[in-house]
Amino acid sequence: MNKMIAAVSLVFLTASGLAGAADGSGKVLRLGIDPTYPPLEYKNQDGTLTGFGVDIADALCAELHAKCVWVESSWDGMIPGLLARKFDAIASSMTVTPKRQEQIAFSDKVSNAPARLVIKRGSDLQPTVESLKGKRIGVEQGSTQEAFAKAVWGKRGVEILSYQNQDQVYADLVVGRLDASLQGSIQASYGFLNKPAGKDYEFAGGTLDNPDFFGVGDGIGVRKSDVELREDLNKALATILANGTYAKINKKYFDFDIYGAK
Repeated sequence: MNKMIAAVSLVFLTASGLAGAADGSGKVLRLGIDPTYPPLEYKNQDGTLTGFGVDIADALCAELHAKCVWVESSWDGMIPGLLARKFDAIASSMTVTPKRQEQIAFSDKVSNAPARLVIKRGSDLQPTVESLKGKRIGVEQGSTQEAFAKAVWGKRGVEILSYQNQDQVYADLVVGRLDASLQGSIQASYGFLNKPAGKDYEFAGGTLDNPDFFGVGDGIGVRKSDVELREDLNKALATILANGTYAKINKKYFDFDIYGAK
């Protein structure tokens, strides 16, 4: 599958939500992605897209006999972009929450990435209001972590700063503009703590599992009207879970089961 970002002309959607390719070669599934979240979705040095979420989407497209066409978007523009038909589905790992389900529908669970706080090693901060009061915490715009932090911590004396992407959060954390950052634990581990820039940082406390904000795992977002597309994605997901394709991709990126990660 071609992982390069591609521009496509507007096409009429079929009942399944899949568009016909302009060259008549088959179906096209336009997928929204924010490639700033390694190891889930990110870019190689040559600009090609890679990561767990990208490989899973490619596997789903193969089952659907469709071509994946990637459309980049900022994280906070994902749901608006989907509703505006800029793409057919959100392939970036998006947590299924009641608030998001008011706007869009989701596939069955694709993975699970609990939230955790990252702090400078030895700072002794904990993911509690009492510990974080008066501190500056960085979050990504549009994320479940932002919603949680603002609702639970921000109203009780914790300063919450939102950034357009996760890389900006880490940059300000390293230079001391932030006291901590809140994000998915998998992204933090592989995208920051295991990198040279994150060598002086660590997780604080355990995972934050508030279901009102963090839902029951991550899924692929689709428009509520695209019922058949959602059913097709669920069938394809069930197939790759059963035939070992999912497990192979999981093993490529993680040494644990991301489907049931805690």
